[in-house]
Amino acid sequence: MRSTGSNPIIATKYAPLPWRLTGGSVPKACKASLQRLGKQQVDLYMQHWPGFFPNAISNDAYLAGLADCVQLGLTKAIGVSNFNAKRLKKAAATFKYKGVNLASNQVQYSLLYRWPETNGVFEACKENDVTLVAYSPMCQGLLTGKYTPDGPRPYGVRGATYAGTIKAIQPLIEVMRAVGQEHGGKTPAQVALNWVMCKGAVPIAGAKNGKQVQELAGAVGWKLTDGEVAELERVVSKIPTPPGAPFENW
Repeated sequence: MRSTGSNPIIATKYAPLPWRLTGGSVPKACKASLQRLGKQQVDLYMQHWPGFFPNAISNDAYLAGLADCVQLGLTKAIGVSNFNAKRLKKAAATFKYKGVNLASNQVQYSLLYRWPETNGVFEACKENDVTLVAYSPMCQGLLTGKYTPDGPRPYGVRGATYAGTIKAIQPLIEVMRAVGQEHGGKTPAQVALNWVMCKGAVPIAGAKNGKQVQELAGAVGWKLTDGEVAELERVVSKIPTPPGAPFENW
């Protein structure tokens, strides 16, 4: 940022680690992040997951601490991550009482992992004017089309975990390729991201190099038709949903 003079939108997170038990730990952590970033303020500050086990008693304090971050001018907006519907509604009501808006809830969501549509999270977001930010919108690379039953597979535990899924999704990948061709040769990854946006969520996709960044940018500037969205969802309905993160149920 210093060398280019750019002013990107910056979002960062607060981790409710076991030794962080007070609301004051939230702005303290935010100030430390700002110092490392060399910034006076970030655009979005989020709680990474709900407190659990030893610090489950601190969840109300964390919400108060996030509101303090806005009131202290440390962040323009606040969000949460991995909050279920009940927690989200409580957080939104708490912030409204304090005169602060809850901007976002970051949860796992993709064409292949659609639980937020059925577990009440997406509905709660819409009811409270909260943006659903979708992490793993390409389902850890499964929706890019780069993995095949007889070819490349994810490294480590993911390779074993998704072995069956990789085989099951091949018909979906073929439909995604066909749909992409109707929009000038878009890749399955670009189709996957565009689907998330068509559903009213904001995808955040990881990129390891400049080539991947360019590919991700190709997901914007066009839109799937309603018929294409319906066809993708028809095909994916026949595929078992892969496992999600455990803290979605905390």
